[in-house]
Amino acid sequence: MPRSAEDPKWSEPGLLVLSSLADGPKHGLAILADLRDTSESPLGPGTLYGVIARLESRGLIERLEAEDARRRPYQLTSRGIEILSEQLTSMERFTARSSERIRRLAPNLAWGFA
Repeated sequence: MPRSAEDPKWSEPGLLVLSSLADGPKHGLAILADLRDTSESPLGPGTLYGVIARLESRGLIERLEAEDARRRPYQLTSRGIEILSEQLTSMERFTARSSERIRRLAPNLAWGFA
């Protein structure tokens, strides 16, 4: 299924949330903690809950039942997995092309790319 204009691009906070949830269901505070540990672009709570609402309304994540209403976990839907996979593939192609260009531009410099 083609990506729609409403699907998160890899430069957007939505992709960070999808990536966090790829590790398994999490509630909002756990997502924030994960992003602090894994991302150079951590989100604030206000941004996070806005992103969660948008991803849920687009069918990319779903809320799970929880005993504690303050800690409602979310998980990826099959559509969310598909979108995340497509975005990662696109990022891999972009990184490979850009790395090759840098190697051609400055072959004697160590850029740290594979």
